[in-house]
Amino acid sequence: MKKTIITILAAISLSLLAAIPASAAGDKNEKPFVIPELKEWVGGKGQFPITQATRIVYPKNNAEAEHIAKQFAADYKKMFGTQLTTVEGSAKKGDISLAIKKDKKLGEEGYKITINNKVTITAPTGKGLFWATRTLLQMAEQSNDRTLAQGTILDWPDYAVRGFMLDVARKYIPMYFVRDYVEFMAYYKMNTFQIHLNDNGFKQYFNHDWNKTQSAFRLESEYFPGLTARDGHYTKQEFIDLQKMAESLYVDIIPEIDVPAHSLAFTKYRPEIGSKEYGMDHLDLFKEETYQFVDSLFDEYLKGDEPVFRGKRVHVGTDEYSNRDTAVVEKFRYFTDHCLRLVESYGKDPMAWGALTHAKGNTPVKIDNVLLGAWYNGYANPKEMIELGYDLISIPDGYLYIVPAAGYYYDYLNTKHLYEAWTPAQIGNEKFEERHPQIKGGMFAVWNDHAGNGISCNDIHYRVYPAMQTLAVKMWTGATPTLPFEQFNKARLALSDAPGLNIAGRYSSEEPRVIFTKEVVKPGSTNEVKKIGFEYTVSFDIEASCETKGSVLFSTRDTKFYLSDPIEGKIGFSRDGYLNTFNYSFFPGEKATVTVSGDDVETKLFINGKLVDTLAKQTLYFNEGGKDKMYYLSTLVFPLEKAGLFKSKISNLKVVNKKQ
Repeated sequence: MKKTIITILAAISLSLLAAIPASAAGDKNEKPFVIPELKEWVGGKGQFPITQATRIVYPKNNAEAEHIAKQFAADYKKMFGTQLTTVEGSAKKGDISLAIKKDKKLGEEGYKITINNKVTITAPTGKGLFWATRTLLQMAEQSNDRTLAQGTILDWPDYAVRGFMLDVARKYIPMYFVRDYVEFMAYYKMNTFQIHLNDNGFKQYFNHDWNKTQSAFRLESEYFPGLTARDGHYTKQEFIDLQKMAESLYVDIIPEIDVPAHSLAFTKYRPEIGSKEYGMDHLDLFKEETYQFVDSLFDEYLKGDEPVFRGKRVHVGTDEYSNRDTAVVEKFRYFTDHCLRLVESYGKDPMAWGALTHAKGNTPVKIDNVLLGAWYNGYANPKEMIELGYDLISIPDGYLYIVPAAGYYYDYLNTKHLYEAWTPAQIGNEKFEERHPQIKGGMFAVWNDHAGNGISCNDIHYRVYPAMQTLAVKMWTGATPTLPFEQFNKARLALSDAPGLNIAGRYSSEEPRVIFTKEVVKPGSTNEVKKIGFEYTVSFDIEASCETKGSVLFSTRDTKFYLSDPIEGKIGFSRDGYLNTFNYSFFPGEKATVTVSGDDVETKLFINGKLVDTLAKQTLYFNEGGKDKMYYLSTLVFPLEKAGLFKSKISNLKVVNKKQ
């Protein structure tokens, strides 16, 4: 792996020589590869070694710099196993020093790093100081001996809001995964995480019956007992702790309660506030009870000195409501204004999805201090919104919407096109000037529209990982990355998800290699390698015993691989609430070599080298004549962390990062 990384970085370095002035070329260090790409680099000569003796030094009586120093040391240990000392005072040769220092050019999030016989980091704010430590960690990660190229870095973002939105409503996303994503985002200087807390599936997949249609509100509610989703939710304390953790990593959490459309979870709880005219996923905007419910719901999370929603921004949804006639349009505009002012009355800055071109009318809607998500120009024409005075987040659906395995929008984003041609200044077919003062930044989104389609959190991560890295560049470095996409796309694979994190068991390499072996697998044992991600082959020998149904070979916190599944006693696996089985079960006393191979589309089972079953992508048809369809995936990121309490004899375990 390290040889591969060095080869990649050597190629990158050669490509960047052309960007260095002739007088500076020679033997001076070339620009390091990090994500997002550095704005300015002046190469020095030689390397700075990080060793066990390296101290991280911060100023006296500066709690924020101390926090960042200790976070840096903790992350360094997670990644490399070395505990660096943190001290207050003055730096000496061989140290890394942190200081908050005014610099108008760098703004709120910029920073300066000087690397010579010591490393000096300065930034106008703690946020910039923290981002600088992410740069150093990425540089160290790509070095065998943890050395840093000497030189000077000046770096700052083009856009203040660099974000990602995750739909946790139509697919429950466990809190541990959400917390991992805060760390993931922070590693790439992505600073805004919008969490879409309520929504519902499409009724055509549920016999056109609203009562059977999937819906969920994912947050604990004491005002409305029974409103909270039963198949997975976050307690108030969990959500508060998430935000505190995000604050420590300089990531803003934006909670979204989506009203008055996408609201089936609320109308199932209170049927009297559902619209019989526009559909039960619409709130009835002509009933006073609707406003009472919505006001109370937001009050539960916004009231008090220490509210559940801690951050400065709260999102109220307000998109995709009917515009069938003038009366409903004007009422929708009234409701939108009501929600924006409601949130502001609690001292928060309101956000909403842009919908005011779709709902063009005369009823005034609050403009000042409102941030609109510009997602589709037919719903909110960005030129019109800017002329009205709105600030925008660029999140155009035709570029930045991932809907896993849906067959529309993107399964995987077109990262090549995004890297080469897109910035937040591009909203749909409208192109604005770079860093337009009313375009505050950009986001991309994962929408889990097709509830029940077999998609796992690991499936989501494989889609998000390349997008996060690519868009981190385009929202920070903007229109000016210098590295060609092909080189960027190879080099990015050398970087972790975050310090100490390998969320979906990714082991990238140009050549197949053995990741892990074990001569004998003992029941109840644990393995250092927790999982192996897509493009893998796992093989083992078995001398089968009579296993009880539900007998697990290996598991992680989200996945179980069964020697005997809980229903039929077949080989299979469960993850994210889905059970998938191969058409094969062992006879007691049977001896065989078992091989499982998988990628992001299918999972295969081989017995003694012969393919016996493939769990491939399926098409599910619904309604008369199969008018509606959904794709179902049976993918597996193979669990290895903990062996189950099986009776069979398992030996010769071999894990390779190449599918068979």
